Formats: sequence, structure tokens, C-alpha cells
Amino acid sequence: MTKSSPNVYTPPKHIVSAATIVLNEKNEILLIKGPKRGWEMPGGQVEEGESLKEAAIRETKEESGIEVEILKFCGIFQNVNRSICNTLFLAKPIGGECTTSSESLEVGFYPIDKALEMVEVSNFRERIEYCLDDASQPFCIDF
Repeated sequence: MTKSSPNVYTPPKHIVSAATIVLNEKNEILLIKGPKRGWEMPGGQVEEGESLKEAAIRETKEESGIEVEILKFCGIFQNVNRSICNTLFLAKPIGGECTTSSESLEVGFYPIDKALEMVEVSNFRERIEYCLDDASQPFCIDF
């Protein structure tokens, strides 16, 4: 129990997010280029009353214009110090068109090797690699 003052319970503040690794029929990965972190997979915070899958689908559509079908849950990356749990799903595109948004400067599908080079945040590259490796799933990585 966390206490901010005597006898007052303060619930923990955690952020839960959901992201997708979207592979098309050419085995290319969907990436968005965000204004702060550069190239990454689409995803974002889970809203109250929303499932992890629903959040992953919604965030992918909002950030990329691509509608997806979730194929499977892959695992979790947990940033312990910042209290963030990022859930990751493998998905396939089922509609829509690559479209930028306020959260994406560029959007596109890229060959896996090229995509991994484009993603500069090493932790994000690692997430993609884990999602593409069936043998490592399900995973729970804390950092």
C-alpha cells in the first residue's frame, strides 16, 4: 500500500500500452515515424474500459490508417522505473491505407532487415525481434 499521508490510500499509477507488429503478405513490417522517437511500431495507451487487443487495433488505425486483425499475443516489455507495461501483439493488415496522423510523420511497410535498421531505439528493435521469434514467446522482459 502506498500512502501519501496518514490513512489515505493512493493507488499505484501504471501506464499500460499496446502495440502491434503488423506483417503484410510480403512479410514487410508496418512502421510509423513519430515526431519524438523516430521509426517504431504503432501503439499507445490503453484507455479505461478498453481491452488490450482493442487498444492495439485502435492505436494502429489512428497512427497508420491500417486496420488490423490480431493474430496472437507475443509478450510484455515492462519499464520498471517508469511503471509502464507495453503489451505486444502480432497482427496482419485487413484494410485501410497508410495515412499519417498527428502522431506519425511517415507510415509504410518495410522489409524486416530494413525496418530493424530504421528503428533507432534499441529497445524497440528488440521488441520487434522478440515478436518475430516464436521460440521466445510469450516473453516478459523488464528493464
